[in-house]
Amino acid sequence: QVQLVESGGGLVQPGGSLRLSCAVSGSIASIFIMGWYRQAPGKQRDLVAHIFPDGRTNYVDFVKGRFTISRDNARNTVYLQMNSLKPEDTAVYYCNLAISGTWPWGQGTQVIVSS
Repeated sequence: QVQLVESGGGLVQPGGSLRLSCAVSGSIASIFIMGWYRQAPGKQRDLVAHIFPDGRTNYVDFVKGRFTISRDNARNTVYLQMNSLKPEDTAVYYCNLAISGTWPWGQGTQVIVSS
């Protein structure tokens, strides 16, 4: 059974930064395309960034230049560095497979961007 545990969220002022972590257990994350998703209140969960096994990355337009997805294969962990945060980035952030289906969802980590 694959388990995903997200952490690193919190309350941050506009313009601030956070680094999210996603620890994967029960599978080897490095061989999969992994992604970060977010779900704002009342909205659907959307993929915002993903990373291929070879390290290539893709981002949705509204996070390009601000968010960076990375992975530490030795730790079986995926990260999302978020800079220049905006109030509209407020959401619960989740990691999971990207493109090729999903594993059971973790609990996510809440990010609140507010002054």
